[in-house]
Amino acid sequence: MSDDLAAEQHNLDRFYRRLDEVRAYTEAELSRSRHGQTVGTPGARTEQEAFVRLYTERLTSLNAAEQRLCFGRLDLLDGLPRYIGRIGLNDDTQSSMLTDWRAPAAEAFYQATAARPGDVVRRRHLVTDGRRVSAIEDDVLNLDALAEGSSGVGVDDVQGGGVLMAALARKRTGRMHDIVATLQAEQDAIVRAPLGGILVVEGGPGCGKTVVALHRAAYLLYTHRDRLARSGVLILGPNPLFLHYIEQVLPGLGETSAMLATPGALLPGVDASDYESDTVSSIKGRLNMVDVIAKAVRDRQRLPAHDVQLKVGGTPIVVPPSIFAHAFDRARASHRPHNVARRTYALTMLSSLAELLADARGLDITSRREELIEDLRDATDVKREINLAWMPLTPQQVISDLWADPQRLQLAAPKLSATERAALQRQRGSEWAWGDVPLLDEAAELLGIDDEAARQSQSYATADRAREAEYAKSVLEMTGTVGVSTDQLIDRYAGDAVHLTAAERASIDREWVFGHVVVDEAQELSPLMWRLLARRCPSLSMTVVGDLDQAGSQGAPDSWEGALGRIAKPRHHTETRWRAETLTINYRTPRPFMELAQNVLRAAGRTPIPVTSIRDGDPPSIVQMGEDWASTVAELVATELRDPDFGRIAVIIADHDRVQCWTALTGALTADQLGTGTARLDAPVCVLNAREAKGLEFDTVIVCEPAHIEAESAQPGRDLYVSLTRSTRQLVVAHHQHLPAGF
Repeated sequence: MSDDLAAEQHNLDRFYRRLDEVRAYTEAELSRSRHGQTVGTPGARTEQEAFVRLYTERLTSLNAAEQRLCFGRLDLLDGLPRYIGRIGLNDDTQSSMLTDWRAPAAEAFYQATAARPGDVVRRRHLVTDGRRVSAIEDDVLNLDALAEGSSGVGVDDVQGGGVLMAALARKRTGRMHDIVATLQAEQDAIVRAPLGGILVVEGGPGCGKTVVALHRAAYLLYTHRDRLARSGVLILGPNPLFLHYIEQVLPGLGETSAMLATPGALLPGVDASDYESDTVSSIKGRLNMVDVIAKAVRDRQRLPAHDVQLKVGGTPIVVPPSIFAHAFDRARASHRPHNVARRTYALTMLSSLAELLADARGLDITSRREELIEDLRDATDVKREINLAWMPLTPQQVISDLWADPQRLQLAAPKLSATERAALQRQRGSEWAWGDVPLLDEAAELLGIDDEAARQSQSYATADRAREAEYAKSVLEMTGTVGVSTDQLIDRYAGDAVHLTAAERASIDREWVFGHVVVDEAQELSPLMWRLLARRCPSLSMTVVGDLDQAGSQGAPDSWEGALGRIAKPRHHTETRWRAETLTINYRTPRPFMELAQNVLRAAGRTPIPVTSIRDGDPPSIVQMGEDWASTVAELVATELRDPDFGRIAVIIADHDRVQCWTALTGALTADQLGTGTARLDAPVCVLNAREAKGLEFDTVIVCEPAHIEAESAQPGRDLYVSLTRSTRQLVVAHHQHLPAGF
């Protein structure tokens, strides 16, 4: 094996030399593009900015490939080796040296088996430490074709078993890392699934749902670059802490064009808080709230009950309600949003008022209409009454007024109970909650924006676009650039948007349409949030990741059909717009921890998704605490920290106990040992509730007072199921109260 190590080290050195050459060339071209002189024309500046962006993105990808540049090799029937890596590399003659893991030629590295080897004789896994090959593991898939004298260790239960187990045994770092070197066949099949439709990826804890979805995003961006680079990919995570945890995965795979967001950040200009009672959030997320918002908007169109007296330049006129009613009917018949239809309403009102004013002044309406309308536009009374009857509105106005005014809410939501309406009430100016975001978006859809100014400039923009397209085409032809369309070049580098990526532009545009959406912890999304996402991605090209057994909210669906059926209704009886794939192997959670968690879930009356844990481990430690339980937890944490191999520690606790536990921990630990805020995962110890812990993993987990966690849970057994499956090495259950059923 030492000869093989030396040979692989020689090859790895070649790859890194080539990486350094390409990186140096890219850095030089980037510097030249940034600092080079141009002729000063707008076209020349656009060209310069285009190359700055192209070289910057390329350099980001090259830098991200520094770690584990090459991790695999395929020996094929034709006798030629094919090396698999984080990115693709060609030599000076453009012959392939290293195959990108996302390329079709690399698929066999993840999919070939002894039963179906295809053209693969042997699959080799390279374990590297920096730029050094530290170990080799071979899967021999075709013994008959294996050349005499070759070495191999056979086929394990999982692809690259030794490499995989070594990766799983590593200490946690507080951040999720990619698994591109150890991706398993069932995971790879999901990663490479077709782009269209909704793909549901379900599975129990530790099956790699999230990291597989992120690799799928990277694969789709690579495979469908022309389509997705312009429209972008949205990654929706359950909270800011989770986004902090996963934010390094896509850049590590060479992709930077995805937008990471929580449900509270999906409406530009609104920064919502995730703190709200589950009861209130559940009410806001119901589908019948669509009718409530529609009624609230329509109620803002107020028809006067009596005649309205106006004075126009000293001339009094009396306007009967029928004039307003006629304008209302005209505006509503347009079936346009409130703010857009308001223009039809206002113009109809002015036309009708001009006739009244002409009669009052004894003028001929035919010859004096424009003059009369100008007088009406300048009259304070007219502007006031037209606005009062049909005000221009913002989504924030509609929802804020609805929550602050009990009478308005009762009129808009008569089917809600008095208790439910009382739960929704709050003062104007209160902080927005996540449950408000889909309601605000619903209101924004019903209100619309009066885009008269945009319509007036459209003819000019169309002509400008045609000229820009011709120039962009000539730039691409002159430079030989591939993988970038003329539309992409124009959109990226025109005007003020020159420095904005697709993700950055999407974050400020409510009407942005994404090419693909990845939804994590999808079981927690309300029906209204699914409506919002369907507006953001009308093609319904989505990867939906979740586990119904881990759903913690009152309104959680019982099935994926219940969650997705309304937005993914088939257009004909033979069509299926969503499909599900189930991951069955638990790579993270040791078998004893998983068995305990499943027992707790069964005791609560739910049958968990079957999963198989591939890792053994010690059974959970059950610690009986006294009255001063918080001090006991602090002592347990301090004891773990004294172990030089302790890794990352999480204390999972009920919200009710958080303050008491935090006080004890701050007294026992130093400031740099206990994490706070969204960066708390970077510290050795962090305190979380079950909701915050979803999707995360730690070396050691202390589940504190399970009875309190269960008492706060809206879904019996499920929050404990989450809490008990976060650990990779050691699980401690510390309790003073009696343990819930299942222990």
